[in-house]
Amino acid sequence: MFTFRFDMRAPSFGAPARDLYTAAIEMTEWAEDKGLLAALLCEHHGAEDGYLPAPLILASAIAARTKKVPLSIAIIQLPFYDPVRLAEEMSVIDIISGGRVSYVGGLGYLPAEYEMMGEDFKSRGKIADEKLSLLLKAKTGEPFEHEGRRIHVTPPPFTPGGPRMGWGGGSPPAARRAGKHGLDFMAQKENPALGELYAETCRANGHTPGACFLPPRDMPTTTFVAEDVDKAWEELGDFLMHDVLSYAKWNEGNDDTSSLSFVKNAAELRAENRSHRIMSVDEAVGWVKGGMPLSLHPLIGGLPPELGWKYLRIVTDKVLPQLR
Repeated sequence: MFTFRFDMRAPSFGAPARDLYTAAIEMTEWAEDKGLLAALLCEHHGAEDGYLPAPLILASAIAARTKKVPLSIAIIQLPFYDPVRLAEEMSVIDIISGGRVSYVGGLGYLPAEYEMMGEDFKSRGKIADEKLSLLLKAKTGEPFEHEGRRIHVTPPPFTPGGPRMGWGGGSPPAARRAGKHGLDFMAQKENPALGELYAETCRANGHTPGACFLPPRDMPTTTFVAEDVDKAWEELGDFLMHDVLSYAKWNEGNDDTSSLSFVKNAAELRAENRSHRIMSVDEAVGWVKGGMPLSLHPLIGGLPPELGWKYLRIVTDKVLPQLR
């Protein structure tokens, strides 16, 4: 019925990071028996608002407190990792979670992050290709040799072959990278040509195409449900706009990614009614009955947990009963 997304932004006007991390774990544990389909964790580095830089650690904490909810790390910026060390961590989390954590790799798009990590931004595609090939071998838990090194990730993962992995990005190279390795493909926009390129590359490399997600331009990526929508915009507007403005600053000139908005204030965001929406209970019921999950972002922009809990309970107490 609904998904969670956590990026753990903690701007100075919002809740402290300690409170937000505690709430993310508690919310996921609470919601897994109340309609939660999956929780998604994101990654960025060096952000002023403390954007989550270590999603595997948070995933491990959530996995230890939950029993069945799938967790997705999307994206994990592969050029910043040692692939063998990453495979070891993935294997341990796979054991802790019972195979519930999946991954979507990506390049990232911020030169400042590459500078911070000591990697060449212009060579990011080449770096990713080299590391992805090694990671996919290492995460299986089977021994192999690589450039004269014997590599054997132990303990072996809970999932045969290792955790499920996809690749994300809104470009032809991203589609080809996913297809070459037979990975799921998560695009950033609705572009049928990317889906076709992905499928063709899969088949050319002997793979059956996997999941291919091409999100429509008008698909909301952040949703809240409110009994009083006007009041909700008053309470939530600043936090939603922090999310909007932060991503817009990072993505100047990118006008075709589904999750982005370039509005200047909450009134414009509400009128746009696209990436960030506050739905009435009836609208939310209709949305879910139409076959779409609610994409909840319950701690967006450092939203104080008490407000996040308030809006979560509207979903579970007012929407869910109408869907049974």
